[in-house]
Amino acid sequence: MVLQFMSATTPCVLTINGGSSSIRYAVYERGAPLRRTLHGKIERITDHRTTVRSLLDWLEAQPAFASVTAVGHRVVHGMKHSEPARVTSRLLAQLRRITPYAPEHLPREIGLIDAIRRRHPTLPQVACFDTAFHRTMPRVAKVLPIPRRYGAKGVERYGFHGLSYAYLMEELGRLDPEATKGRVILAHLGNGASLAAIRDGKSVDTSMGFTPTGGLVMGTRTGDLDPGLVYYLARTEGMTPARFQTMVNQQSGLRGVSA
Repeated sequence: MVLQFMSATTPCVLTINGGSSSIRYAVYERGAPLRRTLHGKIERITDHRTTVRSLLDWLEAQPAFASVTAVGHRVVHGMKHSEPARVTSRLLAQLRRITPYAPEHLPREIGLIDAIRRRHPTLPQVACFDTAFHRTMPRVAKVLPIPRRYGAKGVERYGFHGLSYAYLMEELGRLDPEATKGRVILAHLGNGASLAAIRDGKSVDTSMGFTPTGGLVMGTRTGDLDPGLVYYLARTEGMTPARFQTMVNQQSGLRGVSA
């Protein structure tokens, strides 16, 4: 765990970014501009439930937490949501239904929200969706070349890293407002990586698709693959869907080609 903090006396917002094996958090004093009063990260998490409980115990013991009036969560998938949404029982039910869309992330993010709701049931929580920025993509960029009936079930290209791209566009607008009015290519480079094409401030295409596994080669994720590989590995090695999911998300990418 890495952390830094200062005392907080004005109303604050707690932000949480729960990943598949990490949690990043920060507390910001409300105002213009925002001022960060506490932040930290936990990495290489093996027992997510125990880690969340320990993190909340620690946060509640910090002076800054007494000033927290709302919690904002980065949520990897939001389906059709194009804006942040207040967490309600209905929203949580929606997120639980779509966990197969992002099984590496959504269960842990829902667990964080649930843990805070149990401890602080009156504290407002807001979900900020990583897919929302890309809802402006035209239909041609969303449709997958598979039978249309799957599209009616929500199987389409969603794109991810939207919160990062929204921030980059804000920063670009601050540095060069004219640049945001044209065509821009942005890159989100980290353990997860993607590219996005922006026109007049709106996303028109992105490299990630139905899940965060697609697109560019990443730290441990494959990026795009020949779909025939699924059948080949199932037939020659008896690879199950669960084993394939683990391989393409945790054992591939730069890690895979370096082993």
